[in-house]
Amino acid sequence: MKRKKILFVCSGNTCRSPMAEAILRSKIKKRKIKWWDVASCGLFAEAGSAMSENSRAVLEEVGIHSDKFISRQLKQSIIDKSHAVICMTEKQKQILEGCGKVYCIKEFCGFDVPDPFGCEIEVYRTTRDYLARACDAIIEKIILADSQE
Repeated sequence: MKRKKILFVCSGNTCRSPMAEAILRSKIKKRKIKWWDVASCGLFAEAGSAMSENSRAVLEEVGIHSDKFISRQLKQSIIDKSHAVICMTEKQKQILEGCGKVYCIKEFCGFDVPDPFGCEIEVYRTTRDYLARACDAIIEKIILADSQE
């Protein structure tokens, strides 16, 4: 069976999309779901940056470690290799209109995920919890639905 990839996209690939990547990867592993990979990129990412300290800290609070993360700039070739591309906001989805299977996270959880960059750690915790809920919906609506086809 061929591996499929979920790609998360945000602005800088240091806060939201790497958190979403780490959370979904953790949930897939816990549920023993095979044949799915997760990645993330940024529309305006500076390639090679680390995940933000607050993002890393709030993930570690729930037992998710992401020390090896390095940011990547979004490229069409990465989109082409993805089963689904999930943006954090409606505006980001509009930027990628026509690039492939592009969704807004709002389609899975009912809300955009605002950028916590530069905010207090509590905002990062809220972002993490929103992303966890969204990842549960993504597992149900994309990953499990796909395996039943």
